[in-house]
Amino acid sequence: MRLIQFVFLVFSTFPFFAQQQRTLDFTNIDVEVFPMPTTKQIIGRGVYSFNLNQNTDSVFIDAIAMNFIDITLDDKRIEHTNDGKRLGFKAPDELGEHKLYLSYSCSPKQTVYFTGWDDKIKGNEQIWTQGQGKYTSHWLPSFDDMTEKIEFDLSIMADVGHTVIANGQLVSADSSSSQLKKWKFDMQKPMSSYLAAFIVGNFDKKVIKSSSGVPIELYYEPKDSLKVEPTYRYTKEIFDFLEGEIGFSYPWQNYKQVPVQDFLYAGMENTACTIFSNQYIIDSTAFVDKNYVNVNAHELAHQWFGNLVTEASGDHHWLHEGFATYYAYLAEKELFGSEHFYWKLFDLARTLRDRSERGEGEALVDPKSDSLTFYEKGAWALVMLREMIGDPHFRLAIRTYLTKYQFSNATVDDIIVEMESASGIQLDQYRKTWLESETFPWEQTITYLGSKSKSLKLFNDMQVQNTDTTTFNEKKLMSLWSDEMPKAFKRNFLFEYGLRISDSNLVTIIEDESLAIRQAIALTIPEVGIGLKTAFEQMLMDASYVTQESVLFKLWSAFPADRKTYLDKLNGVIGLPNKNVRLLWLTLAFLTPDYNPGEKRSYYDELNGYTDLSEHFEVRQLAFQYLYRINAFNDASLLSLVRASTHDVWQFKKSSRNLIRQMGESSDYKTRLLDISDSITMKQKDALLKLLTP
Repeated sequence: MRLIQFVFLVFSTFPFFAQQQRTLDFTNIDVEVFPMPTTKQIIGRGVYSFNLNQNTDSVFIDAIAMNFIDITLDDKRIEHTNDGKRLGFKAPDELGEHKLYLSYSCSPKQTVYFTGWDDKIKGNEQIWTQGQGKYTSHWLPSFDDMTEKIEFDLSIMADVGHTVIANGQLVSADSSSSQLKKWKFDMQKPMSSYLAAFIVGNFDKKVIKSSSGVPIELYYEPKDSLKVEPTYRYTKEIFDFLEGEIGFSYPWQNYKQVPVQDFLYAGMENTACTIFSNQYIIDSTAFVDKNYVNVNAHELAHQWFGNLVTEASGDHHWLHEGFATYYAYLAEKELFGSEHFYWKLFDLARTLRDRSERGEGEALVDPKSDSLTFYEKGAWALVMLREMIGDPHFRLAIRTYLTKYQFSNATVDDIIVEMESASGIQLDQYRKTWLESETFPWEQTITYLGSKSKSLKLFNDMQVQNTDTTTFNEKKLMSLWSDEMPKAFKRNFLFEYGLRISDSNLVTIIEDESLAIRQAIALTIPEVGIGLKTAFEQMLMDASYVTQESVLFKLWSAFPADRKTYLDKLNGVIGLPNKNVRLLWLTLAFLTPDYNPGEKRSYYDELNGYTDLSEHFEVRQLAFQYLYRINAFNDASLLSLVRASTHDVWQFKKSSRNLIRQMGESSDYKTRLLDISDSITMKQKDALLKLLTP
């Protein structure tokens, strides 16, 4: 996630109008926060400890749209300024340690999210924060400048029926009344403000320990107790691997992972307290389709790269996302093998190459670059850097870098200096090729991959030959298929050449191969002919929700006489967390005239019901798409769609707005949408009218 830097400045005015920046160090923020879900407000009070090392005129703290009730400095009331962005006050005259006490209230427009409080479902209420890219200063007076490192001790007030999780070690959880409980957390090391976080909700937890003894708390909602193992599978192995691979002990007291509803991203690496989307809460069947392993490893790697050592500014964002992505891929290599690792790099390289050839490449040192550059090109840059200077030198440089800059900030120059110092190799050309150039060096990467994986070299040679001189016939293609070929080769082989393979050979593959290979066939074949009918019917019951979804639709489309049989087999299957199988099933069951005619109303109501505000935005988004395709919106789902047009998650908001524009082209839908305008907020109404205006 891209960061925007705001600079915290403390100025002093001297005789002769000399003005220069002075040193002032905030060391600790001990704050009590009371989130109020009914009004979506935050009430807080805290003590801010700082050292004044040289005389200065004013002190400023970032505070967005906050009301300050009481402010004292060293137990004396002081005057202050508040322009809606920063709190300012006159600095003390004496050097040394000082304590600022303040109490405040605010209604954050972002960074604090209240979910589940507006629906009728009890037990799904949550409050969670997301500071990176939006800044903690919307709910806590703090510092948007990442170079200001502070030890945060948070106390959170919440209803006694809820669990609270935050950065640091829980030191107490005391009931202050029959309704409220105060959860107090202690941090021992400093961090940037954007990494402060808390979560309130209905959670249980499982606690495990790393081999080095670090407690790892795995949170889940009680209803998901049977999904804990597949969701958090390999967590200890990932932790142990990263700690050993990085060569620097995990720097915090403990580690927590908390899934929340409608999270804005896949995950966020708050210090010692990762928050991630509950769409990664899965059962064992879903593990083959979508799992938490990569996100798990990525956010954990950030505890070193981003949290322990933080970028000095957005110009150096590679130090966060490129490194976290790279180490996550290394963790996958440890778990799933070298072929998995190299084929994943191959897929990323092709994407980056295609983008570069379209003239859309970006430099890693450009702060305006997007996620694909910082994450994926950033990971590739580290792959090639390690290859260039060698494993021992790379590991030494990483350890030295983390030791030297721990609990502070660094630049790209700093890591390059350490790599050059450890290896004795000048990296000027590396910098130009990988960090400064907008072009992705495809030939360099494909040569590297070919030297590491025979199957990858074969596959790339096939593509070059097929493009340039040779047309592969089926016999030649199938001669390359063997038991020794890795799974990644076979999947890519099918995606690339599957349409050239006869039904008889596909049937043989389906009968002999693993779930992942069968899934590739299910996704590749656009229409199922009679020659594949029996084999696809067997795949309908594969332990893969992606396969089930694809096969059900293709069989239902190809063989109308057998629709009842296919629907009966998958009746009751929910699928992935986005309910992919169930939503498709409901749509097809509703559309099949002779399938349970007496149940049509219940199918219609259930499908519309999945657009409710209590559902995850991914479920709602998929339900909207199906309802639009079959023209089956009821008034409640139309209202839900309009409300989605102002949702906090921008992807969901964008797709909902696009759908409303499409529907506005129909006079019937346009009339219905306008008819519900009295049931929505002014913000939603304004958005709706703009979307319906040509």
